[in-house]
Amino acid sequence: MTTHDIPRLLAFAGTLADAARGAILPFFRANHTISHKGGDRFDPVTDADEAAERAMRALIEREFPDHSILGEEYGGALTQSGYQWILDPIDGTRAFISGLPTWGVLIGLYHDGAPLIGVMDQPFLEERYRGWMSGADGATRGIKRALNTRACATLQGATLSTTDPYLFHGDEAAAFARARAGAKLTRYGYDCYAYCMVAAGHIDAVIESGLKPFDIAALIPILTGAGGGVCAWDGGDASAGGRVLAYGDTRLRDAMLETLKS
Repeated sequence: MTTHDIPRLLAFAGTLADAARGAILPFFRANHTISHKGGDRFDPVTDADEAAERAMRALIEREFPDHSILGEEYGGALTQSGYQWILDPIDGTRAFISGLPTWGVLIGLYHDGAPLIGVMDQPFLEERYRGWMSGADGATRGIKRALNTRACATLQGATLSTTDPYLFHGDEAAAFARARAGAKLTRYGYDCYAYCMVAAGHIDAVIESGLKPFDIAALIPILTGAGGGVCAWDGGDASAGGRVLAYGDTRLRDAMLETLKS
């Protein structure tokens, strides 16, 4: 069984987040180039995304040359062996180009295909959320506190979130509509930030579909370490993305899974 040096790995992930901050902030609410990656739905990438991923990759290659990397902008493949850093330099590029501070830098580390640690950094707000599979913490402008999800036993008492209700089509759209109709409150448009609000005890669940590994890898340890979790809509593993449910209370998870499959 491999023994992981979690404090060292978290510290290094913090170094990566610092580098990404330095690369991104000069472009936020300032001049930057926006390109469309292609496809029917507008899928933007900016020079900030690319600069941040390059900065993080260079540090990983220097410090951990035997670790593999999967990044949204410069590729790679999800592996099932060894250490793999999974990077989304700006999760929420649509928010970024709109001047909204609800995007984040996602830095995940898997070992043998399983989530190990994760960091979500919001440079403009100076917020950083860190997770490992047995704990999580958050810092706002340097003030750190433990992260803990809140109790929420029923869908009727829950605050839900999804980035965009138009992500869902067909049976997925019907499933989300059932969840939204049964919930106390639903909020939209927060990308990775909503997941961290579940970990911090302000939102109860996030429902999404069509996610890639780099959209969720960093968030699984944060949610799990804070006392919640992340699963697929069928209750299975969500570490490769796809249809994802993030939750703060296992009782709500069970209710949500029933609602999504009804």
